[in-house]
Amino acid sequence: MADEARTTSGPGPRSGGGPGRERSERPAGGSGPGGRKFFRRKKVCKFCVERIDDINYKDVRLLGQFVSPESGKITPRRLTGVCSPHQREVTNAIKQARNIALLPYAAR
Repeated sequence: MADEARTTSGPGPRSGGGPGRERSERPAGGSGPGGRKFFRRKKVCKFCVERIDDINYKDVRLLGQFVSPESGKITPRRLTGVCSPHQREVTNAIKQARNIALLPYAAR
């Protein structure tokens, strides 16, 4: 009885045929008619491009760019485009600035 339940028809668990099969469900070039809707530029690290070595907790104007105005949260890397070593430095500088009341913990 268990052998009868295992019998399947087709090439296997994947449905889609072999590796040479073309996908005809989606139009080429993006979603919807007409192809791509927009071009997303690759984000580059602001600190690497401008060669800023030291991220200081006293530079409130610079750090304010990495804090969301609505909620006061630190903006993630995927939104700002900052590389991971600089994002760590920015996070620590924001935390230091919050600790001595240069930046708010919460939004207004």
